Amino acid sequence: MTTADRDAPVLTADELRELDAHWRAANYLAVGQIYLMSNALLREPLRPEHVKPRLLGHWGTSPGLNLVYTHLNRVIKQRELEALCVWGPGHGGPAVLAGAWLEGSYSEIYPDVSRDEAGMTRLFKQFSFPGGVPSHVAPEVPGSIHEGGELGYSLAHAYGAAFDHPNLLVACVVGDGEAETGPLAASWHSGRFLDPVHDGAVLPVLHLNGYKIANPTVLARMPHDELDSLLRGYGHYPLYVEGDDPARVHQDLARALDEAVDLITDHQRAARTGEATAPVRWPMIVLRTPKGWTGPGEVDGLPVENTWRAHQVPLPEVRENPEHLAQLERWLRSYRPQELFGEDGRPGDDVLACVPDGTRRLGSTTYANGGLRLRALPLAPLEDFAVPVDKPGATAHSPTGLLGDLLARLMADTARERNFRLVGPDETASNKLQAVYESSGKAWQERVLPVDENLDAHGRVMEVLSEHLCQGWLEGYLLTGRHGLFSCYEAFVHIVDSMVNQHIKWLKTAGELPWRAPVASLNYLLTSHVWRQDHNGFSHQDPGFVDHVLNKSPHIVQVFLPPDANTLLAVADTALRSRDHVNVIVAGKNPGPDWLSLDQARAHCARGAGVWDWAGTESGDGPDVVLACAGDVPTQEILAAAGLLRRYLPELAVRVVNVVDMTTLLPSGEHANGMSDAEYEGLFTADKPVIFGYHGYPWLIHRLTYKRTGHDNLHVRGYKESGTTTTPFDMVVRNDLDRFRLVMDVIDRVPGLAVRAAATRQRMADARTRHHRWIREHGTDMPEIVEWQWPG
Repeated sequence: MTTADRDAPVLTADELRELDAHWRAANYLAVGQIYLMSNALLREPLRPEHVKPRLLGHWGTSPGLNLVYTHLNRVIKQRELEALCVWGPGHGGPAVLAGAWLEGSYSEIYPDVSRDEAGMTRLFKQFSFPGGVPSHVAPEVPGSIHEGGELGYSLAHAYGAAFDHPNLLVACVVGDGEAETGPLAASWHSGRFLDPVHDGAVLPVLHLNGYKIANPTVLARMPHDELDSLLRGYGHYPLYVEGDDPARVHQDLARALDEAVDLITDHQRAARTGEATAPVRWPMIVLRTPKGWTGPGEVDGLPVENTWRAHQVPLPEVRENPEHLAQLERWLRSYRPQELFGEDGRPGDDVLACVPDGTRRLGSTTYANGGLRLRALPLAPLEDFAVPVDKPGATAHSPTGLLGDLLARLMADTARERNFRLVGPDETASNKLQAVYESSGKAWQERVLPVDENLDAHGRVMEVLSEHLCQGWLEGYLLTGRHGLFSCYEAFVHIVDSMVNQHIKWLKTAGELPWRAPVASLNYLLTSHVWRQDHNGFSHQDPGFVDHVLNKSPHIVQVFLPPDANTLLAVADTALRSRDHVNVIVAGKNPGPDWLSLDQARAHCARGAGVWDWAGTESGDGPDVVLACAGDVPTQEILAAAGLLRRYLPELAVRVVNVVDMTTLLPSGEHANGMSDAEYEGLFTADKPVIFGYHGYPWLIHRLTYKRTGHDNLHVRGYKESGTTTTPFDMVVRNDLDRFRLVMDVIDRVPGLAVRAAATRQRMADARTRHHRWIREHGTDMPEIVEWQWPG
């Protein structure tokens, strides 16, 4: 495009007038939401009682967001696009609410906030007001899939929404403060995973308004040539719009959007017709406008517009300070609301001229209410993948290896629908899920070298060495109506702790909104776990993600610790079919004993916890001691301890209980999967010692069960931050979770047993000493450990 072309008007005089009217109306509504609780259309002079007693909200970003909303309306309507916008500066909630109210989407969902003066008054009063709506973009806002507190995740969410939606344009406003975060910085790489044939497009809009809450932003202060080189290095073709003259900015932004959409259309057409196979340089827009544009230029003698002072509430003392009150009234009237809204408060024709119809409206797009688009997965019968178990512990299989076979079939069966993706940070094969490559390669749009394996321009296995991107992509994918699984090393999933926090909060709030349809659950598979990171050492040993998740809204989260391969299949089937949950599955990838047949595994998962009567020795009089376990390695150690007790203390009545669903331990009133007190006491008893071998930090079991009768009898062994590079069995010995220590615990806690079983206790202590000598001499675990099998 020549310089003359760039200077030529894109908008007619009528179009310019209409776009400016919409933008001014949105700005007026944004200011009104921050300040007013009555007198919405200024039909009388503004008085202190018209103003909210507590002023909350973010003005600084709102004019820019309103500008983008206005211009997206135009291009969507003119080109009949299917579009979604992710609002990175989501704390600019007034702007997105204003756009949704102007287009009518908001009033359709919330009829009491009607598109007239009465509804405008409600819109204003409810904002950041008790019983109202949050100041951020949130699930309550139609058209949103991104919460305003999720700083740094917007671009990853946008790409996740675009994957496998070939007709969708996802605009994403990236704030320049947000652009300083690690997740956002990594997200610029996402374009290199976007398939122009099967995926939609993402149009990033980097909004440079210069300031964060109290400081300048790096990208806004970066010299133009350096910024341009940075963005081009990320693989983008940047289009620049900047200035503070509204007429010029409207023309330039309209031109940039037209050019961007033309480029996207050309790239997709060329790829889909086979004309082009080279990686695409996707367009983006860099929009530089003043922070707090059109707001107060100066307050109390200090500059505000185009400074950090415009970030939140520019006039903070409107009720107390007459000058601030007068300045607010001048500010509101500067938008000429009498030209924008009719006598009844309805938006005028000019204001609505650019607004699309129906589900093309940004607030009404079904892509932002993904449950409306969700289709069930074609999950194959588990019998096709399960292993036969005629005798507990007689065979061994890799649990995740079996799951890989199931996922490979699922990938094949969704090849046409393209509604399932597997994401993970470069660990698919490491986690024994490599069977999926038989059905789909790894998404990749860059060069391919002869040495590379399993790369596929159209692949649906997403590998990138950023847990943030994996999480963000999958969240965007799920919230727009698809399914997925996130596979990760257990220790490093903590990187997304804050991201899963926000997703759980989103699901909790969305579940309380009748108009939000349920979406597929966010499913984690955590493997390469703490007990089998003996080779990588202490840095790779952390089972605490389960604790983190179980601190959140109980009815949203589920945590599964399948003890063997068939149980993992049953758990995965449950998780993949579920809706509106965050499911955490922790399972080993190394071959482990097969304890349950498929039918037994299904029944066990349905219960969440149960007695393994084949492993115990109790008669009709009940147990002397309960050996409980959760997790594959703790289960093996508990069963080995049960075997030792059979041999050395055959008169002892032992019950073995396995817990596969951690939420089962909660009271039934706190979680749908929880047990009643009667059920809990029936399983664990009210007065007998319980020795519990747990996969993670022991205090979690105490926290989940602290209200239960018999809690004082509960003794938990688990990981206690004693790790290093060592042998597999030494990991459990170092943390006192080994079979010998567990037998010693039984002897110490069963009344009267300490005296008569002193020799057995000494034998167990000696075995631990022998273990320490053996591994230091041989570098491997003792043969009796390596070759152990269940004696039943």
